[in-house]
Amino acid sequence: MTVEQQLRAAMEEVTRPREMVAVRDEKITFLDTTATSQAATITAQIASISKLDAAVRDLQNQLAWLRKKVFGKMSEKHLPLDPAQLKLFDQNPLMSEEEKAGLAKSVEESAEEITRMITVKSKPSRKPLDITKLPVEVENIYPEGVTDENGNLRTGYVEIGTEETSRLERIPARVYIVRAVRHKVISKSDITGKHPEERVLLTPALPLAPASKCIAGASVLADIITGKFMCHLPFYRQIQQYREAGITISDSTMGGWYEAAVEKLKLLYDLLRKQILSSEYIQIDESVIPVIDNEKHRARKGYEWRVRDAITGDVMFHYDRGSRGSHVARELLGGFRGCVQSDGYDACDQFEKVEGITLYGCWAHARRKYCDALEENKSLATEAVCYIRKPYKVEEEAGRAALTPEQRCEKRQKESYPVILTFEKWMMEHYREVLPQSRTGKAIAYTHTLLPRLSRYVNDGRINIDNNPIENNIRPLALGRKNFLFCGNDASAYRAAIVYSLIGTCKAAAVEPRVWLEDVLKKIPYYLREGRDMTELLPRTWDNLTTTRN
Repeated sequence: MTVEQQLRAAMEEVTRPREMVAVRDEKITFLDTTATSQAATITAQIASISKLDAAVRDLQNQLAWLRKKVFGKMSEKHLPLDPAQLKLFDQNPLMSEEEKAGLAKSVEESAEEITRMITVKSKPSRKPLDITKLPVEVENIYPEGVTDENGNLRTGYVEIGTEETSRLERIPARVYIVRAVRHKVISKSDITGKHPEERVLLTPALPLAPASKCIAGASVLADIITGKFMCHLPFYRQIQQYREAGITISDSTMGGWYEAAVEKLKLLYDLLRKQILSSEYIQIDESVIPVIDNEKHRARKGYEWRVRDAITGDVMFHYDRGSRGSHVARELLGGFRGCVQSDGYDACDQFEKVEGITLYGCWAHARRKYCDALEENKSLATEAVCYIRKPYKVEEEAGRAALTPEQRCEKRQKESYPVILTFEKWMMEHYREVLPQSRTGKAIAYTHTLLPRLSRYVNDGRINIDNNPIENNIRPLALGRKNFLFCGNDASAYRAAIVYSLIGTCKAAAVEPRVWLEDVLKKIPYYLREGRDMTELLPRTWDNLTTTRN
């Protein structure tokens, strides 16, 4: 082997390890890259799994909440949570061990009370009908053959006693025509002593109709309105009832009668609205009402606003093209000055800094959010309900004692306000323990954000602890949605607001709506002709005047 061959062989021996090292380095780099990629993939998958788990929990909570809405009890007012009062007045932002122990004891007492109250309900006994106010028709029944042709007992028989049995009967509604016949008369002296052109004919004035060019009388119009908004019967069902009574009315005819009647009632609605907005203390809320969109040929979500005079109980519904925007609240309450109570809807936030308006919150809405979270986080939600139940207990005691507003205010400041301060510390401590998007987190955030507004009621004995009285006015609207489903257009929803307002005010004044409607529909034309003050026809004033006259 030559020297060159030996050098070449030596170079190959040196190059071969270098190539092997390069190959090894490439393999190591590939393995490192693969490991890094796998680690990143695992991290991403873990994050995705965590996100999916959170989504599953959220969907499970939503499903539980919806099941409760559909199948469970919705009232949280009478939850049997009545723990002992916590007497804690310090301003420490965190709860002390003493406070935590007191809360744990309260929750335990509440759980024991719940256990005691779970009993099997006995079958309720059937109450007898109250027939004392019904007219009675007596039907005498004798054995066959013992009476003569006049129904008198024959001389050969002697009555020794009777047995009485009652049954309830009903005569269907009677539809009839009232034909006004106006008799024209003339004085006999005019006939004998005056020329024909000088004679005076005496003709009575035609009674004014509730609605012009309308054959329907006040009783029919009142029947149609109460049938739709108190019995929640669509027009086609009422038409069927009239057909059974012997008269066929088309849908357009009945709709025209209804519109004409509401046009008259709008005069009273405007007066009622002005009267309610001049009160010192009102409650406001809004509710969904489906309205047909004729351009899109489908139902859209509209809103009926409700304003209640919390002093008298009179209520007004307001419809503004179905909008729920802040501008509607601004137009509705722009000139109002006084106390306004509402839920946490941010449309009312704009009044927080308006001079002359004081906003109050609703503890029932706050409590409801914690009740919705019971299935998600029973421990914290129960603790929150325990706290909220204490101010309600104070209100119950004040109501039973018939305290004056001044006495109620003093009791609230002494007993309720310290509980609210302690509840604030509880929220600050536990909010960091829950997910912000969980039901418990949302409930705490809602309550803490509105706490200044929620706690103001303790400074005024006239203010209610919640907005529940106005929520009771929504029930006819909800029942109507289930029966006639929607309003045909914005004008129909506006007319519904007028009727709901007047019927709701009748109920608040303990006035029978149908009796009131029939009477005022007769009187409105005469009040218009004579220029009289129609505030006399508003339900509360009408009832006072009617009682005085009787």
